[in-house]
Amino acid sequence: MITVLQKYEALLRAGELREDSEQRTVAERLDHLQQVLQAAPRKGSILWRLARSKPEVPRGLYIWGGVGRGKSMLMDLFFSCLDIKRKRRVHFHEFMMEVHDRLRVERQKEAGDPIPPVAEAIAGEARLLAFDEMVVNNSADAMILSRLFTALLEQGVTVVTTSNRPPRDLYKDGLNREHFLPFIDLIEERLDVLTLNGPVDYRLERLGGCDTWYVPADPVATVALRSAFFRLTDYPPEDAAHVPSEDIPVPGGRTMHVPKSLKGVAVFSFRRLCTGARGAADYLAIARRFHTVFIVGIPRLGPENRNEAARFVTLIDALYEYKVKLLASAAAEPAELYTEGDGRFEFERTVSRLMEMQSDEYLALGHGENGSALNIIRAS
Repeated sequence: MITVLQKYEALLRAGELREDSEQRTVAERLDHLQQVLQAAPRKGSILWRLARSKPEVPRGLYIWGGVGRGKSMLMDLFFSCLDIKRKRRVHFHEFMMEVHDRLRVERQKEAGDPIPPVAEAIAGEARLLAFDEMVVNNSADAMILSRLFTALLEQGVTVVTTSNRPPRDLYKDGLNREHFLPFIDLIEERLDVLTLNGPVDYRLERLGGCDTWYVPADPVATVALRSAFFRLTDYPPEDAAHVPSEDIPVPGGRTMHVPKSLKGVAVFSFRRLCTGARGAADYLAIARRFHTVFIVGIPRLGPENRNEAARFVTLIDALYEYKVKLLASAAAEPAELYTEGDGRFEFERTVSRLMEMQSDEYLALGHGENGSALNIIRAS
């Protein structure tokens, strides 16, 4: 059995990580949780049935800190090392979309409160729920989280989650936030809150000061973007033909295919994103799911392709609101993408945002900071 600490120490020895006391504390705590979860009797087993009382649920973790500090890396180590059958890792936004779908089905049965049966079903599927990037940006989630997670913990589920914010900053200034405060209390009472804000921003470091906007969209740009993708994801370039893809859920029961999807990084062509029947809901799903997006082959825009331009504006609004990092190849610099004709004035905001998204200040922001779907829906 390989442990979290063994893998963490190996990364230190290989020079891929630098000694960081906060990072080590989190690694040690995840290592301990791994041992506890693996030692616990399986639900329904003879040992579980012979237990005199309901086994105590291992305390979960809420790991928060700035972008690039190693939260996802440590979660990768923990989840890959954890040798139990019923475990699940999922982006928090994707999980909540699924929860709302399940609640909708339960409400149609008109059998009372839908939350307990939904929590029971989820608990039957996973002893451990590992969430990437817990962030709450809408009142629909805020209103049910306390009751849902109380029920999950009572059902024996252990929760481990990462976030860019401390618990008290979740859903900050949100509508009817008073209904959300019990969820914050629950996190602080039932999970160990650990900070991960070490001195090294590995994500920025791996970008290595490279450009994020490449002109023109030629083979040279393709090589540069390819190199950046492999640095950000630690994926071996020699295995480029096998980079995983993914189908992410979109509101309305649809899914969207992501040609390359790895460790919170997605790669799309402009054509795939902006020439089909896409809208704000699609782009919000991308912005919530990925901290970094590559867009290849952005053309010059104008009245002749106004529909594609309008979709591109909505896409950039979504990425900007959720502070998604953008790397792209394009036919021109942002200010020269849409130079004349009807729609040029409206494109000015997009130019401004594209320029800001290349700045060091923007690149240092955490994914999801101040994200608001309302801003995008109103603008689209």
